[in-house]
Amino acid sequence: MEEANVPVEAVPAEENGVVEATDRLAALHTDAHNGKDNGEVAKKKKRKNKSKKKKELPEQTNPPSIPVAELFPSGEFPEGEIQQFKDDNLWRVTSEEKRELERLQKPMYNSVRRAAEVHRQVRKYIREILKPGMLMTDLCETLENTVRKLISENGLQAGIAFPTGCSLNWVAAHWTPNTGDKTVLQYDDVMKLDFGTHIDGLIVDCAFTVAFNPMFDPLLEASREATNAGIKESGIDVRLCDVGAAIQEVMESYEVEINGKTFQVKSIRNLNGHSIGPYQIHAGKSVPIVKGGEQTKMEEGEFFAIETFGSTGKGYVREDLECSHYMKNFDVGHIPLRLPRAKQLLATINKNFSTLAFCRRYLERLGETKYLMALKNLCDAGIVQPYPPLCDAKGSYVSQFEHTILLRPTCKEVISRGDDY
Repeated sequence: MEEANVPVEAVPAEENGVVEATDRLAALHTDAHNGKDNGEVAKKKKRKNKSKKKKELPEQTNPPSIPVAELFPSGEFPEGEIQQFKDDNLWRVTSEEKRELERLQKPMYNSVRRAAEVHRQVRKYIREILKPGMLMTDLCETLENTVRKLISENGLQAGIAFPTGCSLNWVAAHWTPNTGDKTVLQYDDVMKLDFGTHIDGLIVDCAFTVAFNPMFDPLLEASREATNAGIKESGIDVRLCDVGAAIQEVMESYEVEINGKTFQVKSIRNLNGHSIGPYQIHAGKSVPIVKGGEQTKMEEGEFFAIETFGSTGKGYVREDLECSHYMKNFDVGHIPLRLPRAKQLLATINKNFSTLAFCRRYLERLGETKYLMALKNLCDAGIVQPYPPLCDAKGSYVSQFEHTILLRPTCKEVISRGDDY
């Protein structure tokens, strides 16, 4: 017997009802299932968002006003750029003994990293607001007040490590405006912005150069790349003279054309980088930026400021212009003073700066007036050392870049490295 072809419409009503009921149940089951899934997904999302909110760090304001310590609630600050040691020191990377040494030093590393994070955030902000026409005093005070806020300034425990150097053109270093100075930043200026931060006397010394006119770009690139070459060459047991040779080779491979005249960039032979100690910006070792320096070696655990100066002038600086920078001599013992005013000024210096560098503006900020004679008395007695501006030939241009590095037992950390340089 053949199978009958029954049209769908002819399916008995009872059967049709069963199919519909089954479909509805299936649909309800799917909806319920989906609802359950959706509910679970929503709950999971909520949990994820909550934990995300917990993990999300507070963001810095613009202009910066939140202390860096509040931006890192864990109390752990970002590590700098890590570079491996070369050749004979490669074994240090995996040495368990050296790694243990680092674990013991972690609190100290963390303190100096906090100072470095402040430096990065402050310079990022300053680069955003820098423009021709700014009064140099306003620039320095904006920078310094931002440092004070972000580092949570606290006496000798946390603060500014030395006055803001904003030396222009042929002035290579140690110039900051004294009160009443009306110098204005110009479009054709080459400005070295050199400032320092510290936590418990652990100093981050770091500098960069600003030039608005692109004509100066090769001059800036010369010192930036020479500094990077010096950092790369540095390491435990490396001789300081070898670092200087590496720096000079890169620096003097550059030329710059200024107003139609070509200059070979020169390393300034009587300026150096230096080792850094607690509350001691120059701790005894000099890192030359030309070949033929001393044979002394860098050692494990040392901090160094690797800084280079490229010049279109003679490549030699001398002291000139009005002095603004001063620093108490690190090794000075008790020296009797006859002038009561000098004794009082020394008490102010001891309390607020100890052996960190300061400038006249800082003394005035603390309420000191008519202090020049007392300051001269402290300098003449050998208690305080003046550091006048260092200048190349008038009409020349100098650029500078600088980073603080730490020779850790297992690697080299460029503490102050940022996205900018």
